[in-house]
Amino acid sequence: MIERRGLVIHPHELDERWLDEFSVLGLNVLGLHPVGGKEADAHVQRMLEQQEKMYPLLDKARAMGLTIEYEMHALSFLMPRSLFAEHPTWFRMNKEGERTADFNICASSEEGLARLGDRAAELALQLPAENHLYYFWLDDVASYSCHCEYCRHLSPSDQQLMIVNAMQRGIRKVDPQACVAYLAYMDTLRVPTQVKPDAGVFLEYAPFHRKLNRPIDDASCPENVSERTGLEDLLAFFGPENAKVLDYWTDNSLLSGWVYPPKPFTLHADVMRQDVAFYRSLGFNSITAFGCYLGQDYIDLHGKPDLSAYGKILQNA
Repeated sequence: MIERRGLVIHPHELDERWLDEFSVLGLNVLGLHPVGGKEADAHVQRMLEQQEKMYPLLDKARAMGLTIEYEMHALSFLMPRSLFAEHPTWFRMNKEGERTADFNICASSEEGLARLGDRAAELALQLPAENHLYYFWLDDVASYSCHCEYCRHLSPSDQQLMIVNAMQRGIRKVDPQACVAYLAYMDTLRVPTQVKPDAGVFLEYAPFHRKLNRPIDDASCPENVSERTGLEDLLAFFGPENAKVLDYWTDNSLLSGWVYPPKPFTLHADVMRQDVAFYRSLGFNSITAFGCYLGQDYIDLHGKPDLSAYGKILQNA
């Protein structure tokens, strides 16, 4: 049995029905993920504003034995773009040599990283992690690294790790046991080569560009080969402690093109079963997947989605 078994859903989709479903499926981790994309910062803010209304559901979830985790593209929330006018060097330089506030930040700005650490600590206090695991990701984009004279020789993976290390240091000031995730996702799937993780930084693997109808270890699927290449190296680099898979088997937001109304959903159970066996063989004991666009809006259109195989696969692995 996989020790930590979960689904990650949008906060606005959480309701009593979802909690009942978690119980039926035998899951023990409830992930809450404000909508990503280019307006992720606004969605993080909206979730914070709605927290008090969610307390009864969250209290019930904890009483059921669920661990609550918050997973979000938080960087533009933590480093508001409004800071650019006064502190342009905190933000990335594009390939044309111009500082820009579009996405992400400069990974080499000591002052900017210090501010980021402080802001991450503030967010950790607002969204305390009962298991001390924090998932504050970079912006939901690829190919938006910094190209300043200090960063241009650093890969996207190295730059992300510098930023994650800064958040790790900041959050440990308010939670001495804090551990922050390095999200291996899109252009950060390769192992950092010039930066080492601070103590507590752990691996979260999210193969976004994979084909969901083919096993992740299918050598005849170029997309899955690309997403999987280097996974063993990532595990060796970060270590197995807290290492987590965040897959997309049940992500109906992805399958619907992130546009409502949600499309009908069917789980490729045979693929998931092979994937979980593969992940288990590498030593992963924490496996979740997005479960967005499967809430009441989906049920009103298509009826209750059949997720029974999802829980069984994780329990029988």
